[in-house]
Amino acid sequence: MPRGTKVERNSVSNQPHELKYEAEKLGVKTSDIRDAKKDGSNQRKEIEKKTKG
Repeated sequence: MPRGTKVERNSVSNQPHELKYEAEKLGVKTSDIRDAKKDGSNQRKEIEKKTKG
């Protein structure tokens, strides 16, 4: 992959800046993202389903 290429990964890490980004993107609280991750999956699609629905 060329240097400097932006790629949205499929998983969300526990780093504060990544949790904040995902929360702002979905319009929810950071704690909601953390709770969705605790349910067993750190895949972005799964987290989006759990926080929206």
